[in-house]
Amino acid sequence: MKKHVTTALLASLMAGASFTVVAQDLRVAVDPTYEPFVYKNAKGELVGFNIDFSNAVCEELKRKCVFVEQVWDSMIPGLQSRRYDVIISDMSITEERKRVIDFSDRYYKTPSTIVVKNSVDYKDQNSLKGMTLGVLKGSTQERYAEGELALKGVKVVAYEAQDQVYLDINAGRLDGTVADKVEVTGGFLSKPDGKDFKSVGPDLLDSKYYGEGMGIALRKGQDELKGQLNQAIKTLRSNGKYAEIAKKYFDFDPYGQD
Repeated sequence: MKKHVTTALLASLMAGASFTVVAQDLRVAVDPTYEPFVYKNAKGELVGFNIDFSNAVCEELKRKCVFVEQVWDSMIPGLQSRRYDVIISDMSITEERKRVIDFSDRYYKTPSTIVVKNSVDYKDQNSLKGMTLGVLKGSTQERYAEGELALKGVKVVAYEAQDQVYLDINAGRLDGTVADKVEVTGGFLSKPDGKDFKSVGPDLLDSKYYGEGMGIALRKGQDELKGQLNQAIKTLRSNGKYAEIAKKYFDFDPYGQD
């Protein structure tokens, strides 16, 4: 009898109490070598469009973002092994990747470009024959370079991080790169080290290589989280927060055209 009274009393107290439920942290993988999307400031802090965007998404989800630094080529294996919950680090939504992981709706879409020395007399991609171009390993730019430029006599060298590409360009070991146009402009061409280089040719947006734009990557089967992420993206687009974040880094709307 005493046990039943105690249980009933406890239930009554719980019903009348006010409890604060702390949501689980959202572990977000980023590659901090991709200015202005993700990079480190002079204090060593993670900053950039993806960082601000991630925090805004987490605010909508009422969760706290915990950032996990990860080299690009290991992003998907790290996601599948549950080292983190999502990737918000410039990952293109492609059919190849959708076979092994899932994506939210697009959150931005920018073209890629070819960068070579100012002295190059560029007429078309055949002008690149004999050159060595660096690309980010496992990226859509690597797929494009291997699928198109290698056939025109270009040697393609893959690197673990985009900043390593720029180091080897400046060391004279590379003739240029294929990279996201916004990233290569902010991370290289606009800086003193990039003064002798230029972007050539048309913008690269072929969906065969570049997919549908950048999405938040997550493991398959996380339908509830996917729905929450999609709603967060829509909310941030509609309430002006996305535009507010974008203006800190770009003079255009990075969301892109459908």
